[in-house]
Amino acid sequence: MKWLILAFGVLASASASLLIKVAVTPPRRLFDPSAPLVTLANGPLLLGLTLYGVAFALYALTLVRLPLSIAHPVMTAGGVIVVAIGSQQLLREPFHWSLALGIVLVTAGVFIITTQASQ
Repeated sequence: MKWLILAFGVLASASASLLIKVAVTPPRRLFDPSAPLVTLANGPLLLGLTLYGVAFALYALTLVRLPLSIAHPVMTAGGVIVVAIGSQQLLREPFHWSLALGIVLVTAGVFIITTQASQ
């Protein structure tokens, strides 16, 4: 159950990041001093902020069940992986070989850290 909570936390955090990117991409505006209520009508921004709150709550629940030395690297690396793939698939951002290599190295590093920390 602890890994499922952490996985949902990763997905919530990564989804929030993707939504914030959508929220600030033209024609949307994050904040317009001449129309301050524009921010309240920015659905992706509001949903992204909500998902950051959900991710925080799930991360806190995870920390009750897993050591910080395991939960934090998994949360961070998981976010990097999901955001990299999501930004390429959903936002059509480029996905270079160096990004793929970085994902492999980060995943290997987290695997080593979590394997050593759980012993």
